[in-house]
Amino acid sequence: MFRDLSFNNLSGPVPRLLAKTFNILGNPMICATGKEPECNGTTPMPLSFSLNNAQKHHHEQVCLGNLRRFQFKELQAATNNFSSKNILGKGGFGNVYKGCLIDGNIVAVKRLKDGNAAGGDQQFQTEVALISLAVHRNLLRLYGFCMTPTERLLVYPYMSNGSVASRLKAKPTLDWGTRKGIALGAARGLLYLHEQCDPKIIHRDVKAANILLDDYCEAVVGDFGLAKLLDHHDSHVTTAVRGTVGHIAPEYLSTGQSSDKTDVFGFGILLLELITGQRALEFGKAANQKGAMLDWVRKIHQEKKLDMLVDKDLKNDYDSIELGEMVQVALLCTQYHPSHRPKMSEVVRMLEGDGLAEKWEASQRAEPTRCRPNEFSSSERYSDLTDDSSLLVQAMELSGPR
Repeated sequence: MFRDLSFNNLSGPVPRLLAKTFNILGNPMICATGKEPECNGTTPMPLSFSLNNAQKHHHEQVCLGNLRRFQFKELQAATNNFSSKNILGKGGFGNVYKGCLIDGNIVAVKRLKDGNAAGGDQQFQTEVALISLAVHRNLLRLYGFCMTPTERLLVYPYMSNGSVASRLKAKPTLDWGTRKGIALGAARGLLYLHEQCDPKIIHRDVKAANILLDDYCEAVVGDFGLAKLLDHHDSHVTTAVRGTVGHIAPEYLSTGQSSDKTDVFGFGILLLELITGQRALEFGKAANQKGAMLDWVRKIHQEKKLDMLVDKDLKNDYDSIELGEMVQVALLCTQYHPSHRPKMSEVVRMLEGDGLAEKWEASQRAEPTRCRPNEFSSSERYSDLTDDSSLLVQAMELSGPR
């Protein structure tokens, strides 16, 4: 039984109710029993705790919706003491481990690096709570978290088909229809974060390694909100570029300012990864194009040689019209100036077959007026940024594949 007590300005001890789970978001004056020394209206209550009147055969929990607070020893046992054999992926935020909980549920446990530096306990809990409120079929659901003086861990459901990046390299190859479905699912997840979530969440590291696949190969956007978790103490200022070179929008690399259009750029690169079956920097290098990969894609598109782009593992088993449309969407998303890129709501509509022709025609009419004489092309300027070795050090991966 679930009881929603959120945002009721409640205070004092939680009453004895016949509910196994309570949603208490927005009631910072609540405490567990009223006997705690901190139950004086000055200390906010933790996100979850066990009631003293719990039955012997189970532990009733007061928690934020369905978000569970784990004990460190639970996750230690689930991952066999964070064994290297259980690592699903590595990234700038830390390692991800496969774990089996005592109830048999399989989970993915992300152990954040520098856990004790992740900020104050209450701030961390608040940010985790906000992330947990973003619920959509194409977003990775946060199952729970763990917090100790030195550790910060996030617990997610285990995605049996791994990441898009890993599946693009595996056999059997992802068929064209599945790739189209992944593109649309990821777009819908990002649309929710940008335009339907309050507060809005900017992912800042959209790439194939952060798009996960469930049992049915449905796309699930992972690691959203983690950049904010790490940078909450300076949430209004970007102090370091966070992302993966090859996917980072040029304005983010040059100024450190991110926006929803930064994610749109990353999504355009993701589409090219789905088409080519290669990582962003790989398919440029394959044609000896260095960082000017977008110019190369534009040239191939203009010359109507898109078959050169397609993953050879597909063996020509794809729809050439749909391929052309997906390349056009990718090129619209990766335009140099953020204001020229579509919003994710427009991207979703175009992938669904609505409005692409008009959007593409308008972009082509505007293109001659966007570049002054003697100006480098947009992707050549982007190439200069991505080839800067100092940025390779500065730009870090938020996370690796699971």
